[in-house]
Amino acid sequence: MNQFTTEIMYALAKKEDLNDIFRSHLELAVNELLETELTEFLGYSRYDREGIHTGNSRNGKYLRSFDTKYGTLNLSVPRDRNGEFHQRTLPAYDRRTDALEETVIQLYRKGITTSEIADLIEKMYGAYYTPQTISNITKAVAEQVVAFQKRKLSERYVCVYLDATYLPLRRDSVAKEAIHLAIGIRSDGSKEVLNYRIAPTESAEGWRELLLTIQSQGVKEVLLFVTDGLTGLDAVLSECFPKAKQQRCLVHIARNICHNVRVSDRKLVTEDFKRIHLATTKEEAEKELATFLDRWCKQYPKLVKKLSEQTNLLTFFDFPPSIRCSIYSTNLIEGFNKHLKRATKKKEQFPNEEALERFLVTQLLEYNNRHDERCHRGFAQCRDTLESMFI
Repeated sequence: MNQFTTEIMYALAKKEDLNDIFRSHLELAVNELLETELTEFLGYSRYDREGIHTGNSRNGKYLRSFDTKYGTLNLSVPRDRNGEFHQRTLPAYDRRTDALEETVIQLYRKGITTSEIADLIEKMYGAYYTPQTISNITKAVAEQVVAFQKRKLSERYVCVYLDATYLPLRRDSVAKEAIHLAIGIRSDGSKEVLNYRIAPTESAEGWRELLLTIQSQGVKEVLLFVTDGLTGLDAVLSECFPKAKQQRCLVHIARNICHNVRVSDRKLVTEDFKRIHLATTKEEAEKELATFLDRWCKQYPKLVKKLSEQTNLLTFFDFPPSIRCSIYSTNLIEGFNKHLKRATKKKEQFPNEEALERFLVTQLLEYNNRHDERCHRGFAQCRDTLESMFI
């Protein structure tokens, strides 16, 4: 039985903390490894006469602390007289283990505040990090932001969903700003967040800039855009992707209808409107829409007039039946936006745009990694048909 095993058994018998034993032995091992590194670099052992005329020699040590999950290691890093030795046992400027940094970043991705992370790390690992130190660690995600924004996208997407959500951001003052998001589905059913744009408010110009960005990333053809009907967006889509079809979110329209009829009529109005998107063919849907307009025109003439002027209500019928339930509304992207809001619940605000982007990209990458190889419902049954629809 070696000394290490003996100490562990003794600590267990006395119900003492094993971390102290692990820390002390790890500290001893790392210090010995540092000494071995210098010996190999110089080419001779301490006190060896062979080193007298080599032109370089040992020149003392400097102290350095290194935090691990077992506690802080107090290390003595050896130096050479010529200053040529650079140890490789420890990262040059890293005072934390990779595992601990990854823990910090994962907590940050989940929307935990820097103060809360600092408190959790102290409780979990016994290491005290200030909120500023935590912020410095999470800045490592900045490289991911640039890579995400510049990555190459697929040339073709069957459908692209556009929707914006609002998150709190500090500039001179704190206000909620619009996060324009685009999620695309390929013909094989895999989907991903294409990119995003942050702006004070949602606007057609904001969407134009995002669309131009994804074009610069390689997107050439989109069969269908699904949107909530923001004023001016139709024109922007026609400008950037003139051959793409457009579908207005029928769920949004149904909500607007409900808000503009009496409570006593809502159930019946909703049931009548649902018959439109539940139709089996476009011709049947057109008849159901005409019936709806005719039935309610006397009670709600302004509402019916506005609905009759809407365009792109039934475009989704131009696509295979197996995917229609996914493309008549923006529910898919709205679900992701709700996830973003839940993830930011504990953040009163983002201190700057860079911090908001770091948070966003970690969430977007997590979504993409989860869905990149999953086939969205209904797409497997009609992949060949969808691919034939591209030019």
